[in-house]
Amino acid sequence: MAKNTICVWYDRDAEAAARFYAATFPDSSVGAVRRAPSDYPSGKEGDVLTVEFIVAGIPCLGLNGGPAFKHNEAFSFQIATDDQEETDRYWNAIVGNGGQESQCGWCKDKWGISWQITPRVLTEAMAAGGAEAKRAFEAMMGMKKIDVAKIEAARRG
Repeated sequence: MAKNTICVWYDRDAEAAARFYAATFPDSSVGAVRRAPSDYPSGKEGDVLTVEFIVAGIPCLGLNGGPAFKHNEAFSFQIATDDQEETDRYWNAIVGNGGQESQCGWCKDKWGISWQITPRVLTEAMAAGGAEAKRAFEAMMGMKKIDVAKIEAARRG
């Protein structure tokens, strides 16, 4: 296990979530699946308790902790994309698998985890600053999934 690992709380579907992420994002995989050695407040002996996984190169631990805590946008995975095709692929995978759209490139997967599917062209526009950043930002504010062509047009003015 890595020295620093993100622990993500799930009700009971950590393994399904990890397998979905591994199938969706490059540089992702599922590692050890650990079962509870005895009964615990949200499960029984033998239930999947934790799942080690990597999502887009980031080591994570999925914990089946039960329904006590819910996810919100205060935590999200941000995935940088190179073009509209890659943006669409990730967005559609998440939203099309029981997730939901939000605003400004954000969506949630069916487990409630927030994702920012962010084309690099948007990040580059924001880094440019000034009028270019303002135009790109204002264009983004009206979007759900980011439209690369509209961001590029906004950058040009």
